[in-house]
Amino acid sequence: MSVDKTKVTIAPKSFPAYEQAVLDSGCSLAPLDETVGALIWTDYADPKGLTRTLNENPQLEFVQLPFAGVDAFQEVLSAPVRFACAKGSYREPVAEHALTLALALGRVIPERVRAQTWGRKFAASLYDSNVLIVGAGGITEELLKQLAPFRAQVTVVRNKAEQMSGATRTVQLADLDQYLPEADWVFLACSLTAETTGLFDLERFGKFKPSAYLVNVARGAVIVTDDLVTALNTDLLAGAGVDVTDPEPLPDGHGLWSAKNVIITPHTADTNDQVVRLFSLRIRENLAAYQGLGDWAGLVDPVLGY
Repeated sequence: MSVDKTKVTIAPKSFPAYEQAVLDSGCSLAPLDETVGALIWTDYADPKGLTRTLNENPQLEFVQLPFAGVDAFQEVLSAPVRFACAKGSYREPVAEHALTLALALGRVIPERVRAQTWGRKFAASLYDSNVLIVGAGGITEELLKQLAPFRAQVTVVRNKAEQMSGATRTVQLADLDQYLPEADWVFLACSLTAETTGLFDLERFGKFKPSAYLVNVARGAVIVTDDLVTALNTDLLAGAGVDVTDPEPLPDGHGLWSAKNVIITPHTADTNDQVVRLFSLRIRENLAAYQGLGDWAGLVDPVLGY
């Protein structure tokens, strides 16, 4: 029995907005059987379930994954299936959140919201500063637009030294340590891969200006968390804003909660409402491409792992 490119399964759980996106693409919803070629996988926390589903359904040709990061699905990316993720879908709210964390750190908001006395005058500005961004995906593209009014000199660190619009320069990951000591602001917006896991450890924090700030909207494991605590408490850097942690959720009582000048948000750079709305657009776009009616978005490179 041949695959019907208009039949799509959403698993393991569905949402009305996703179902409407399937219909809007010209496809129809169907229970998973040997005639279904496209699967919308909605549970990032169940990679084993996806592996089992693929093993039981060798006819599947396309799988849409729910988030930009695909580190949880590394074991299945070698399957003979076209995978797409949501990279770029949540770029606007995540970049907005990164900028919010930076601005709050520069105005010592963690200190001021707890203050019960007038206190010191202090501000660190993004204007005319040196910014370093690790990662070159949709979040970085959006963040470069948001940083443009600040006249910042922006260095983007990526796998390929290809120029990005809005960046002063683009360098490769191997050059990170050359440019890190110049940075006033360091933003992490990269995928979690073997190369980026533990990328920021105590040795690398030692290359920061003591006046520099770190913002992480990538994955918690890009940072060695205990080393960040040490770096903050020994003034290797001026402050950090993190929307992701390792471990996650960050346990009550963990040392990062009480570290100096840190803002921790509970992975809320994009909320559930935002995710559902924006992922619905990606579903519709890629199901049209699956039918040969448009361009693919967010295809995963199984070699690069993102």
